[in-house]
Amino acid sequence: MKVSGFTFIRNALKYDFPIVEAITSILPICDEFVVAVGNSEDDTLQLIKDINSPKIRIIETVWDDSLREGGRVLALETNKALAEVAQDSDWAFYIQGDEVVHEKDLPAIRAAMELWQNDQQVEGLLFKYLHFYGSYNYVGDSRQWYRREIRIVRPHTGVFSYRDAQGFRKKPDNKLKVKAIDAHIYHYGWVREPYTQMQKQRSFFKLWRPFDPPHNIQVFDYSTIDSLTIFKDTHPTVMQNRIAQMNWSFDYDVRHKKYSLKVRFLTWVEKLTGWRIGEYKNFKLIS
Repeated sequence: MKVSGFTFIRNALKYDFPIVEAITSILPICDEFVVAVGNSEDDTLQLIKDINSPKIRIIETVWDDSLREGGRVLALETNKALAEVAQDSDWAFYIQGDEVVHEKDLPAIRAAMELWQNDQQVEGLLFKYLHFYGSYNYVGDSRQWYRREIRIVRPHTGVFSYRDAQGFRKKPDNKLKVKAIDAHIYHYGWVREPYTQMQKQRSFFKLWRPFDPPHNIQVFDYSTIDSLTIFKDTHPTVMQNRIAQMNWSFDYDVRHKKYSLKVRFLTWVEKLTGWRIGEYKNFKLIS
């Protein structure tokens, strides 16, 4: 079985992306790793080169900054990396620049790839998500966070990154048939020093809107979140140095829920039954 990892990145240092941690977290179960490094305003290219692994293959890309709708450029950059994975790879493992996999999940991930390697009905593997917010101590637990997404696909089968690169589909525009696996993606996209987080948000705003964001707010306000829960487990080993260097504080009363009456009811139903009414699912789950 051959496994290719792939990702894209730009301005990793400027916006404090844990891209090195992302790549190295899944590198042990990848035979190669394609990184599409976009035209950056910092030393992102050297940062990736400094990982210094013979598995890593870098392709340099230029982002189309004129694309300012729905985060489409993110999918285009993802597809550039996906197109470059080895033709004989059985699986392609996608990781974004702010996502990390815990080493404890690697055996289960590899086992799932081996189990479904020859079953062509299975077009992808579905991961659970932990969305960290404000600091490494809190996880978002409301309806605004997606609970699952595809991160392993079969390359060179017509699979493409969909919309803003959150998930994948298959040409012409079909949802992938997937198996759910018992493994998590640790998403750290909402854990940054507040000033850096605001700069990153302002930059990404331009990828979704045809106009520039307001410039009057300089620091991101983490306190506006609707609901969080305390994270009581361990973080991936590759994240330990970054966590130890955290230089801001964020405290949140997890008892406080900022829900409308409608959301409060829907949340009650979900907790009671496990059913998230109206949940967006960009996949077809094979039981």
